[in-house]
Amino acid sequence: MNKHTSIGSKIFDNFNILFLLLLVFATLYPIYYILIVSISDGNLVTRGLIKWVPMDITFDAYKIVLSNPDIWRTYGNTLLYTTVGTTINVIMTALCAYPLSRKDFYGRGIFIFMVALTMFISGGLIPTYLVVQKLGLVDTMWALVLPPAISTFNMIIMKTYFEGIPMALQESAYLDGANEIQVLFKIIIPLSLPVMATMVLFYSVHHWNSFFPALIYLNDSDKFPVQVLLRNIVIAGEFADQTADIGSASSNFRVVAANYKFAVIIITILPILVVYPYLQKYFVKGAMIGALKG
Repeated sequence: MNKHTSIGSKIFDNFNILFLLLLVFATLYPIYYILIVSISDGNLVTRGLIKWVPMDITFDAYKIVLSNPDIWRTYGNTLLYTTVGTTINVIMTALCAYPLSRKDFYGRGIFIFMVALTMFISGGLIPTYLVVQKLGLVDTMWALVLPPAISTFNMIIMKTYFEGIPMALQESAYLDGANEIQVLFKIIIPLSLPVMATMVLFYSVHHWNSFFPALIYLNDSDKFPVQVLLRNIVIAGEFADQTADIGSASSNFRVVAANYKFAVIIITILPILVVYPYLQKYFVKGAMIGALKG
C-alpha cells in the first residue's frame, strides 16, 4: 500500500469499501433469508422469529417439494428448453457476429445499422404472437427457443470480440485452403472461449429464469417450465397435492406455506448458483473485452 496516500484518498477508499459491503449485504441477504426460512420450523416462521439464523432446523419442506412430481417434470422441461435454447442462441449469435466483424464484408455498415435498430424498435407482443402462431409453433418448445434466437446486445459483444482477433490468422487459414465456415469454427471460436462462455451464461440464465413466453405460447401444462410452477406457487398460492402436508399460520404443522415457497425458490435457483462459479472466470474477460475493444 502506498504510504503517501492522502487523507482524502483514504476516506474515499473506506467509503467505497463500506458502500460495496452494503451492496453485497443487500444482494446476498434476501437469498440467505430465503434459505434459513426454508429450513426453519414453520411455527417459528409464522411468528416472525426467523431473522438471522435458522431455528429448529427441518428439511420437511424440501421433502414435500421433492415428492411433488410436477417439480421433476417441469425441471426436466426447463433443462431441455435451456439446453436447446442456449445451443441455438450461441450458434446463431456467432453466425451473425462473424460476418459483421469482418471489415471487408460488403454493406457491413448498413447491416449493423439494421441489426442495431431492432434494439430500439420491435413489433411488440401481439405481432410476435401472430408470427409464432402462423408458423405453427404455439404449444411447442420451439415457440420458446426460436423467437429469442439472437440477442442484439450479445451479438454486438461477440462481434466486437471477434474484431480483436488478428486478421493475419484468418489470412493464414485462407492460404491453407480454409473456407469461411472452417475459419469460424476452427480459428475464431477456439480463440474466443471467454466470450463464448459469457454468452452461454447470459443465454442459459435467460432461459432458466424465463416464464412469460411459456404463459403465452404453451397451453399444455405438462410442457410448463419450472419457473411457471414457481410463479403459480409463489404468486397464485397453488400447492397441488401438498395441502395435507402444509399447515396454515394458526396450525401446528412444521411446514407452512412460506417454508414450501422458499424451498421451491432455492431448488429453482440452485443450478444457476452451481454453474456460475465455473463460468465466472471467463465472464469478466469475455464481457469487458467484447464491450470495450474495437
